Amino acid sequence: MDEDDIPAVQQIERQSQMAPWSAQTYRREIRNRQSCRYVVARADTRPPNGSPATTAYPLLVRMLQRIGLVSLLPTARPPIAGYGGIWLNERSGHITTIAVAPIHRRRGVGELLLNALIDGAYELNAEYLSLEVRVSNLAAQRLYLKYGFRPVGQRPNYYTDNQEDALVMWTDPITTTSFKERLRELRRQLYERLRQQADQPVADNPSSGPMVG
Repeated sequence: MDEDDIPAVQQIERQSQMAPWSAQTYRREIRNRQSCRYVVARADTRPPNGSPATTAYPLLVRMLQRIGLVSLLPTARPPIAGYGGIWLNERSGHITTIAVAPIHRRRGVGELLLNALIDGAYELNAEYLSLEVRVSNLAAQRLYLKYGFRPVGQRPNYYTDNQEDALVMWTDPITTTSFKERLRELRRQLYERLRQQADQPVADNPSSGPMVG
């Protein structure tokens, strides 16, 4: 994510009924490379052009180069399909936000973004991953459970729009061989899913499904 992406990111926020962040908050987070990583996925059917930006998240970019489904290349500037952010909180890579535009949900974009944030956690030398998720967002919880997150508690009235509780989720250490092996297999499955749907058009009508999918 760069500062030019902020208006499009805020538009997805509004579509997702999320508590909005100010543009200044995003600028501050983006600039803090010591503790933060913010990423966007772009809806693009064109082949990537080999920009040096492809070195930022090499595994995910190699997947995208194979299928041409979405692009993380800032030079291409196709529409943003989703975004996410993570910052280092002591030893935890805390996922601060993740959302997908309605028209691109249920196509693996949220899972792709989650993988990019996991790569960001490794760059920041995090030992664990943590996040909050709405107690009603069962689809997102299933995704997080698949990647090794587990519930450890709740934060009452966490979401300001409707005072909904948040489920707090943490992983075991992400530096272990078992976690990395699990991640490798999940990425293989994600790659296969994206490969199979690469030639399928995105639905014309926005999905009413969850923000992450």
